[in-house]
Amino acid sequence: MTAYVFPGQGAQFVGMGKDLYMAHDEAKALFVRANEILGFKLSNIMFEGSAEDLKQTKVTQPAIFLHSIISYRLGGKGIQPSAVAGHSLGEFSALVACGALSFEDGLQLVSQRANAMQEACEGAAGTMAAVIGLDDKIVEDVCNAIDKTVVAANYNCPGQLVISGSEEGIEAAVVDLKKAGARMVKVLQVGGAFHSPMMAPAKDKLEAAIKQTTFKEPQCPIYQNITAASTTSPMVIQENLIAQLTAPVRWTQTVQNMLADGIEEFVEVGGTGAVLRGMIKRINRKIPTKKLEIS
Repeated sequence: MTAYVFPGQGAQFVGMGKDLYMAHDEAKALFVRANEILGFKLSNIMFEGSAEDLKQTKVTQPAIFLHSIISYRLGGKGIQPSAVAGHSLGEFSALVACGALSFEDGLQLVSQRANAMQEACEGAAGTMAAVIGLDDKIVEDVCNAIDKTVVAANYNCPGQLVISGSEEGIEAAVVDLKKAGARMVKVLQVGGAFHSPMMAPAKDKLEAAIKQTTFKEPQCPIYQNITAASTTSPMVIQENLIAQLTAPVRWTQTVQNMLADGIEEFVEVGGTGAVLRGMIKRINRKIPTKKLEIS
């Protein structure tokens, strides 16, 4: 059984999608449609923009979503995965791939999500840090002992956990985690404290949009970030998607549950095609992974 997995923010690169636009009419049509829905030329930024341009949350998220869906439609023709999952933003790509969301609704939600998150970041200064070389429980205990906002945000793979919170909370956590024996604690160049309580204003805005969007029963199970469990229930999918912005991404647990349920191979769709494969290999080195190829 094969699972298709979709990356989140951080998988962008300068020039992303230009080769697909030039070579495939279907890709060109989706770029044109995306520009119409968004009301600005996302394609121009993706093809010609700088790395700094692509870092803007309101640009990054639609760009990665669009690249993932185009890649899936071109490379996954005739292939029905046994399951899908996405890392944070990638969950929206996974929902479109499995038929739970239309492309148009997915892109509109991603755009609303990105704008709401960017507004939340501008309203309260926050950041994130990658913690390498500590057990998850130790990282959680250190965060819980700090009286500023700082929480576990991304359970990426064993020994790699990303924390998120206020600048003061992250600063205190960096000191305490190094004392606890972390091999490395690196503050990340991100726009804010994603997957933390500081995203509550964005969650409230996105909740209304999600509740107004039609979700269908997916063609295969989707494993969602907040529970790391599979579902085919449109109602459960909506509830989990609403909770996702302020809750941690349980990627380690997601991959472990997929393996326990019989997944034998992972195919990464979109972005550089390497981010999630690297995490999966650190969770289980024996599991085959590959990038979805487009001819």
